[in-house]
Amino acid sequence: MFKKFVPNFSNELRDPRYFQILFLGSFLFVGINYLGWNSESIKYLVTFLVAIITQLTFSFKTTQRYSSIKSALITALGLCLLLKTGNIWVTALASFVAIASKFLIKSNGKHIFNPANIGIILAILITGNAWVSPGQWGSSTLLWFLIGACGFTMILKVNRLDTTIVFLLVFGGLLYCRQVIYLGWETEVWLHKVNNGTLLLFSFFMITDPMTIPNHKRARIIWASLLALLLFVSSNYFYIQTAAIWLLFLISPFTPMFDKYFSAPKYKWNVDHRTQKLPNKI
Repeated sequence: MFKKFVPNFSNELRDPRYFQILFLGSFLFVGINYLGWNSESIKYLVTFLVAIITQLTFSFKTTQRYSSIKSALITALGLCLLLKTGNIWVTALASFVAIASKFLIKSNGKHIFNPANIGIILAILITGNAWVSPGQWGSSTLLWFLIGACGFTMILKVNRLDTTIVFLLVFGGLLYCRQVIYLGWETEVWLHKVNNGTLLLFSFFMITDPMTIPNHKRARIIWASLLALLLFVSSNYFYIQTAAIWLLFLISPFTPMFDKYFSAPKYKWNVDHRTQKLPNKI
């Protein structure tokens, strides 16, 4: 029983979730200290408390592996970075839904929805007092470099580089063809569009969640291309600024179908996926 609370440190050092917590935590630090998010501090605290309590409760009732608290911290950080609301109870609801969905909405032992994504979507739909603010990141070049560099390191750790590269190439390429080649706009307009902080976080940290995207590399390429195409159409022809968040929610239920037709091992935390040496301990 005690071993469930004490991690195997040789395995823990290989867990990429520590890197994700560090990177997302640094973005939140920048937001609070340099972008004026101080007024949200109490909501951030509630987000973390509800996420941790919910994770521990469900873990006690199911797997009894409490080191999975790392995943709850990542989800809480994602909610803090993306979700905006005027009420603390909405924050608590989003956090609870996000964590609970991992245990309640599953297919073949794999949760279907990205936890932070479904928490944001249901908070918006249920309360009408929640939203995502793509412009909250400002236009600092240093911030984009930080997100890009940290995100690149993270996706290398989880071996999901293909997903981000394909998504950005397809979306960025289509956008360039329309704005620069077809409409004749300045390249700076295109750069401003693709240098959106919410889009970069979405590309590097949300759609690379190995537990909710297709297992097979070929399936991930198709999945990412489809997501990028839909985002291009919805944001440029229907002017839905937060389309990425909604599209990920809508496309996620198709992941089990991709996993069925493109067979590949399910991702396991604490495994070096270049060698596949370690068993899943979390």
